[in-house]
Amino acid sequence: MTPARTGDLVADAARTGGAVLAFNVITLEHAEGIAEGLEAAGAPGILQVSENAVRFHGGRMAALVGACREVAASAGVPLAVHLDHVQDDALARSVVAQAGRLGISSLMVDAAHLDYEDNVATTADLTGAGHGQGLWIEAELGEIGGKDGAHAPGVRTDPEEAASFVERTGVDGLAVAVGSSHAMTTATAELDLDLVARLAERLPVPLVLHGSSGVPVPALRAAIAAGIRKINVGTALNVGYTAQVRQYLAGDQNVTDPRKYLTPARAAIRDTVADLATALARGGDSGS
Repeated sequence: MTPARTGDLVADAARTGGAVLAFNVITLEHAEGIAEGLEAAGAPGILQVSENAVRFHGGRMAALVGACREVAASAGVPLAVHLDHVQDDALARSVVAQAGRLGISSLMVDAAHLDYEDNVATTADLTGAGHGQGLWIEAELGEIGGKDGAHAPGVRTDPEEAASFVERTGVDGLAVAVGSSHAMTTATAELDLDLVARLAERLPVPLVLHGSSGVPVPALRAAIAAGIRKINVGTALNVGYTAQVRQYLAGDQNVTDPRKYLTPARAAIRDTVADLATALARGGDSGS
């Protein structure tokens, strides 16, 4: 099958009162493990490649993004390909230009590090360009914690400012700051669910939750009930992946074949994805 489109998956989630899970891809093993986990859970999802991941691959996105496209095309569940947290203008415009060839259906324009008016202007410009190529565009307002500089802990998205931002930029989805934080390795974040509900009521576009690895599953369920429609997960995958690599290498100091330790690492990603997707779909309990 051809890859799904992010906009369709988010719209489907909104119609059913659910949320689509989006998982960060750094290596091919990530993409394969995510696909296997979502297939095991029978859930759709999004393979997302961040600007940081592109930088890790020498600034060349085509190989990894193209691999995600092929993984999505061969998966047994609908999978879309998304470019996440893109701050670099040249990269964003390259995403727009190559979206059709690489199977990309959505882009997050991350201009939250700029002052408000510059964020609006940059986001509006790239949203117009992206819409011209049929892309679903996400942006961020409120500077979600867990990153240096503008991403300051404790910042919250103001509903009225967010409504104006959406109207002025034309974005299709908005990542909001409601208590989660990037790069958390324990699920201890406390979400402002009242704020989520107020944002969902006020805004005409779906809400996106970043930093979801730090949010307990019951809180994720509550956030979905309050109006979150896309949930981003990254760090939780890397915790399991790295733990398996570390464990294998500690037990065999002479191993040289990376397949020996990348196989359990990929399986750890699969299990993390399957557990979370199943927990959110069926009301079970799991870590995120």
